[in-house]
Amino acid sequence: MKKLNQFVLSIQHLHGLLLPLAVAAIWEFMSRQGDAYAYTFVPLSQVVTGFIELLKSGELLINLAATLQTTVTGLIIGGVAGLLVGGLMAVSPTANKLIGPLYHTMRQVPLLGLIPLIALWFGNGLFSKILIVSLAAFYPIVLNTFEGMHGVEKKFVEVASVLKFSRLQLFVKVLLPAAMPSILTGVMHALAFAWISTVGTELLFSTGPGLGGLMQVAQEASRMDIVIIAVASIGLTGLLMNAGLSFVSQYLLRWRSVR
Repeated sequence: MKKLNQFVLSIQHLHGLLLPLAVAAIWEFMSRQGDAYAYTFVPLSQVVTGFIELLKSGELLINLAATLQTTVTGLIIGGVAGLLVGGLMAVSPTANKLIGPLYHTMRQVPLLGLIPLIALWFGNGLFSKILIVSLAAFYPIVLNTFEGMHGVEKKFVEVASVLKFSRLQLFVKVLLPAAMPSILTGVMHALAFAWISTVGTELLFSTGPGLGGLMQVAQEASRMDIVIIAVASIGLTGLLMNAGLSFVSQYLLRWRSVR
């Protein structure tokens, strides 16, 4: 009976492969419908050959590492700044009145709308890329930090007041732990936005290594197999980062399962 249950579970896990396999089969079928289709739907054998080529030359790993570095740097800068600003707005009504209107106005402006201005001020180098990625991570973390801390039960704040906690102690010992689920949700959103914006800036600022730049060069050279490899690398890496962050979040919030 135990072996039967294990077999059923293994079959259920394989269900997730049905759609990718179906897409691959349709893709291969379309690639065999003539030269016009073969350019758009590159044969899978050509994609595999291109993947091996990129691995041997080290080009894929170099560009992937550059994109990851930009993402992580922007996420850290935007995350720390977002945590501080969101916490300050939650702790201080005066800061909320001063910063809130500007923050809520700026976050309505799409980052694509800021790119020409940032490029004009700082050029199209690495600094501009990191600045855009930092902003992409900054907005959701500020919002989730503020909402999480602002929603902390008043009795906890009252106890801190009785114990004569300073604002820093209130932030570190009461508000931050209580708002951690909301903050981690913001970090999850920030990671997705940072990863997407990194690839986007690499496509727009085609300077330096990165998966976006690799796609741009491959498109200009009519190497659609490399474009597909870059797209697949972006998707799989994003999925792995999201899974890793989910695992860390579950570990940090493990106390919720024993309540």
